[in-house]
Amino acid sequence: MRPFLKSCCGCPSSPRSVFSATSQLSSLRFASKLPGMPALAPPQNAPTWTHSEKDIIQLTKDAIERDRQLQDKVAGLSAKQCTFESVFLALAYGKASLDAVTAPLGFYKDVYPSKELRDASIEAEVLVRDFGVESSMRLDVYQAKVAAEKNIEASDVELNPEEGRLVHKMLTDGRCAGLALPEKEREELKELKKELSQGVVIFTPEELKGVPEDVLSGYTRRLDEKGMEVYVVTHQAHEIFPLWKYPENPETRRRAYEDYEGRLAINMPLLDRALELRRRINALLGYNIWADFRTEEQMAKSEIAPPWCQRHEVLLGMKQKEHEEKGLPFDGEFYIWDNSYYDRKFLEESLSLDGDLVKEYFPVSVVVPTVLEIYQNFLGVRFEEVKDGSTWHPDVQMFTVWENDAKDATGFVGYCYLDLFARESKYPSAAVWPLLPSYQTPDGKQAYPLSVLVASLGESTPERPAFMRHFDVVTLFHEMGHIFQSLLSRTQFPRFHGTSAADDFVEAPSQMLENWCWEPKVLAKISSHYKTGLPLSTDLIDKLVKCRYVNVGLFYLRQVFLAKFDLKAHTDKDAQDYTAFWNDLRESIALVKTGRQGPGQAAFGHIVGGYDVGYYGFVVKY
Repeated sequence: MRPFLKSCCGCPSSPRSVFSATSQLSSLRFASKLPGMPALAPPQNAPTWTHSEKDIIQLTKDAIERDRQLQDKVAGLSAKQCTFESVFLALAYGKASLDAVTAPLGFYKDVYPSKELRDASIEAEVLVRDFGVESSMRLDVYQAKVAAEKNIEASDVELNPEEGRLVHKMLTDGRCAGLALPEKEREELKELKKELSQGVVIFTPEELKGVPEDVLSGYTRRLDEKGMEVYVVTHQAHEIFPLWKYPENPETRRRAYEDYEGRLAINMPLLDRALELRRRINALLGYNIWADFRTEEQMAKSEIAPPWCQRHEVLLGMKQKEHEEKGLPFDGEFYIWDNSYYDRKFLEESLSLDGDLVKEYFPVSVVVPTVLEIYQNFLGVRFEEVKDGSTWHPDVQMFTVWENDAKDATGFVGYCYLDLFARESKYPSAAVWPLLPSYQTPDGKQAYPLSVLVASLGESTPERPAFMRHFDVVTLFHEMGHIFQSLLSRTQFPRFHGTSAADDFVEAPSQMLENWCWEPKVLAKISSHYKTGLPLSTDLIDKLVKCRYVNVGLFYLRQVFLAKFDLKAHTDKDAQDYTAFWNDLRESIALVKTGRQGPGQAAFGHIVGGYDVGYYGFVVKY
């Protein structure tokens, strides 16, 4: 890391341009083609985003039917006809063809402005999910795989390591799907797996005392029934999260937190049902607990010992002092809505670090291009914006990515999209969708990857540009790690591309890349005050770096709490009241009281979105 920092992350020699009211997106629109480099045409077309509701459903059904017919063909092979090519290769490429159609169509639900198209996308995703269950339970296809493996072992055919891994994974799929079970249990398992796969808050100006003006300016204002002006705060991350951190009134922080945590109470019976279904599935498959089933193909085979932290007492003391000074009642407890507020105050008082001042050095229009520049220099690639490309919203930027010295189409790397700003009905947090993988096609050509980074940053105003807090900058570096994990991966089969690694390793590369956000040279390079254009001062950088591990123990206690809930929920075969379990575990591990015991587990999307028995990957540093 050090040589790279020296060569390409030095401080800018002069201030960059200052803010103008039109700079939110225009400053992001840059071309990275080197002088003298030819304009190159990608060897693979990007998807179009012009589908109708009928298109989404029909294209999904057609793709599913093609893959179903392929599986029928494989299942119809005689034992002698079952080979690596006729079975494993055919199924792998068939799945790739299915995903190439359905993954972009399923993405509409997360980002598209039209409710009708989002609803169609949800319907299409259900079709794909149900077909996945159907496919995983096809005994005839599994038997063809078994026959092919026997023929491979009996022949002189030598598979390369990736081909051998493909055979192993596909056979493991069948075993974990219960295809060696008797018919009755197998049908029950199929139904269980199929089922398993299937607001705003109002505040007055007084209640929001302490919230920065730039945050308030992003809220919708209206008159209540008494004619008083109020702020309407949605559950989107960029709106609700500041209300845990800034309001001086503890009642405001409590309301914001409890309303946010209870927003998905409707999911409680669904989560309870999911955990019950998993218990029944692992019983059918002969595993003692779901965690044994999930960790079979992961790196870790045991739980992680949690860290401990004494900073809690310091923050509790700060709360007591403030309440006594303001004449507020103090009951000796530290509540979850106190955490972000006193964490912020501790940083400001102990390091004299003003987070609102720091963010003025991180305009989106400066940070994003500079982060891309850092990655380009480090990885030897370049981004070229496609200004007339098809996207799903005007804010979205589309890029082709090339090897830095590309002279023809062989230097093409893939496509990247950035959808950075919050809007109604869009996915509310930061995440990456690797929609298309890279792999070698049956005719020996290269299929190229496509990845999308979605974030929920606040919009600019006529007075100020869109800013990023340092936390947002860390998140950007992290998510760009996933982007490049996808773009630069080159595999023979799509199954092993990019983030399709062991579930508990997926976060490791991105966690490593977060470290750049704490390097003084990088902080100087990516910062530029929106008025002066100057980078962060040495003093501010020093304070920012020092704050990295301030209260980090409490942060990781929360991560350990979430990881522990995930593990315990999938190891305790008799658990019933998950709401009590969630709140009791949080109080004992994260050291915060919860007041009203809300169903926070109903919003813990990771454990029903593929991270079950895997959330500890956010805690472990490999």
